[in-house]
Amino acid sequence: MEDPSHDDVHCMERLREGDDLALNYLMGRWKEPLVSFCFRYTGNLADALEIVQETIIKVYGSRHRYRPKAAFSTWLFTIAVNLCKMRARWKSRHPEILEADGGSKVGQQASSAGMDGTDPGIETDRNALANDLDHAIQSLPHELRVAFVLFEMEGHSYREVAAVLKCTEKAVERRLARAREDLRSILEPKWRN
Repeated sequence: MEDPSHDDVHCMERLREGDDLALNYLMGRWKEPLVSFCFRYTGNLADALEIVQETIIKVYGSRHRYRPKAAFSTWLFTIAVNLCKMRARWKSRHPEILEADGGSKVGQQASSAGMDGTDPGIETDRNALANDLDHAIQSLPHELRVAFVLFEMEGHSYREVAAVLKCTEKAVERRLARAREDLRSILEPKWRN
């Protein structure tokens, strides 16, 4: 079985040599994980899709400078994390834009409670808890949010998260513990029962 990370490096080499079709393979392989991470980080699908597009543009623009010092996924997610952070910073400085940008927030989906035979009350509680969790994740500081989303929600290892955040695995462990503690303190008062 071929190592997918070797394929990523090979595609970047092809891309560097002028084979723009290699970008299609990379996009096909990484678009979904990137969208998932960015959506969970930002809580906004439109933002997530824009960040993924910007990430792919940066990958293409950096193709001549790319050197496989670390796993391709680490390099890719580092770009996405930096773009997420820049987007969050920009949004915090332009709150008036947020008022007009309400249509694609997490949890604002059409209610289908009871449509699949589940108890509508249970489904409503599940949706409310998911929405509260999403908002709580959005309130975490950047490093805690990145660590939590990459590890708990996206299934990356301590080593991978540490590489993206440029810290030690022990620091990732501490950040995860702090993120869980912060989320518990936010959610517990409302969801104690």
